[in-house]
Amino acid sequence: MSNDTLPKQAILIVNTKSRRGADAFEKACATLSAKGVELIDAHAVEDPTTMGDKVRDALAKKPPMIIVGGGDGSLSSTVDDFLGTETVFAILPLGTANSFSRTLGFGPDLDAAIDTIANGRKLRIDLGAIDGDYFVNAAAMGLSPMIAETVPHNLKRYLGVVGYMMWAMKVAFNFRPFRLRVDDGTTVHKAWATEVRIANGNYHGGVELIENAGLQSGDIVVQAVTGKSLFGLGWSWFATLFKLRSRDQTYTEYRGRKLYVEARPRQKISIDGELSTKTPVTVTVARSAIWVAAPREKAA
Repeated sequence: MSNDTLPKQAILIVNTKSRRGADAFEKACATLSAKGVELIDAHAVEDPTTMGDKVRDALAKKPPMIIVGGGDGSLSSTVDDFLGTETVFAILPLGTANSFSRTLGFGPDLDAAIDTIANGRKLRIDLGAIDGDYFVNAAAMGLSPMIAETVPHNLKRYLGVVGYMMWAMKVAFNFRPFRLRVDDGTTVHKAWATEVRIANGNYHGGVELIENAGLQSGDIVVQAVTGKSLFGLGWSWFATLFKLRSRDQTYTEYRGRKLYVEARPRQKISIDGELSTKTPVTVTVARSAIWVAAPREKAA
């Protein structure tokens, strides 16, 4: 047995209020067992606010692996408790964007996630942190927090990413650019911006927007869509989505292990899709912070 082999025992905790959670719980229980993963315990959580308590109770038992099912917000809200443990953090992507599962390499497909847990490898990854609040994938300020704060739950639940895009067009009319200031400890960078992504992983909103971020890079990336035009923000998304050569001309990136970020006026920040805090903030990276379940690398 190689030293990156995933354990075959786990506790399953699923947020059944996530977009696909209710349908996925029974399937996950049956399929994981069929693939040789013994479930020590399994919890279908109907109140998302209790997810953290369920995970902490499970971690107190020191299981080899805990499988958390939910959207990126559920995953981000529970990941802090895995720091300092040897328990593997495995995930079932059951949300709208499923950015973290895309960053890990198995995407939003439940079957692929279950196969990863049964046959994948354990991988040590970095976590990002904003004022000590750890997150798995990405945070944002600008238009994204406005969407997260106001999007109707049913629109998010039933239309997914399409619903987000529809709501984005609606709230964009009330959005204004802001003055950004990023201090990397050596240089203070200033720019006008329409959106800022604070990235530990590559994906944001289900789209690969931050190609230079990495779960094992040792750096955190602050990517700013610069300028004052909402058309420019839309073009940046379009150019990045379709991998146009001009996409890197629509944003500026700052990276390091510790960055101080300010904005005028102050900006709300969403962390993995959930509204969390406001600028100014200190952004850091925790090197090799937790174990996760990841797909095995394909042979060349």
